[in-house]
Amino acid sequence: MEFQQIGTLQFVYMIIGLILFLTVPLAIALVWKFRKKERFTTILVGAATFLLFALILEKPIQNVLLFPTAMGLPDHPIAQFINARPLLLAFLVGLFPGLFEETGRLVAYLTVLKKRRNRETSISYGIGHGGFEVILILGLTYFEYIMYAVMINSGAFAQMVQQVAEVAPDQVGAMTDLAAQLANYSLSDLLLGVSERIFAVLFHVGASIMVFYALKSNRKFWLYPLAIVIHTIMDFIAGLVLFGVVDIPSWGLELIIAVIGLSVFFFSYYFLYRLDHDAISGREKP
Repeated sequence: MEFQQIGTLQFVYMIIGLILFLTVPLAIALVWKFRKKERFTTILVGAATFLLFALILEKPIQNVLLFPTAMGLPDHPIAQFINARPLLLAFLVGLFPGLFEETGRLVAYLTVLKKRRNRETSISYGIGHGGFEVILILGLTYFEYIMYAVMINSGAFAQMVQQVAEVAPDQVGAMTDLAAQLANYSLSDLLLGVSERIFAVLFHVGASIMVFYALKSNRKFWLYPLAIVIHTIMDFIAGLVLFGVVDIPSWGLELIIAVIGLSVFFFSYYFLYRLDHDAISGREKP
């Protein structure tokens, strides 16, 4: 089995992506910290909460319920029922991150950040949450892309595919698609990934502001379930595309994410953060 060689230009684009996704979130966090004199621990809490609620809690529960065979577990009637209904599957794939990540924000504000009531806390948390997602998920993904590209050019990838075909033939198609994707990786692919992350991080910052003010004012607690609903809708739409329920081109999906991300951010920033009466009157404690 032979695969198309990965060109120099493709390597350059993937290396640029790796550098951007590893360094830019950290640079933004440092600039924010020093400009606002914020505690870096608040940013770290956002990162740690994403790790705990999204990766340690959400993903295993989601996979056991929806994709047990992917974890080496036997299939079960619940998973079979859900997977036979792509619309329901897409909804649940959207609901899990919406419920877990927004609840993670709520728990963080109620516990380790309960004494940090200045409005900058909300943005610091959002930078940590969204930035760490970029570093951990896309940073590692691009690192893997580069490693696979090296393996493809050396012939090691073809050998690995042959070995996989003997024990898990259903995985060969995905590996072949990955090789083709890397061979045709372009500047537009890189820019699409960068733009998607920008709007996703803006969403996370906006949602972090929403949940922060849901707790700061009892009259605004409705912002917490609203954040869950919006987060669910955004991932639900992505799930509809992923599972073939609707056919939306990549740029169309990114446009939807951009509209949601920008809407959540600007609503939260201008109607909550900027109108914080405690901060405006100078009564806010640092």
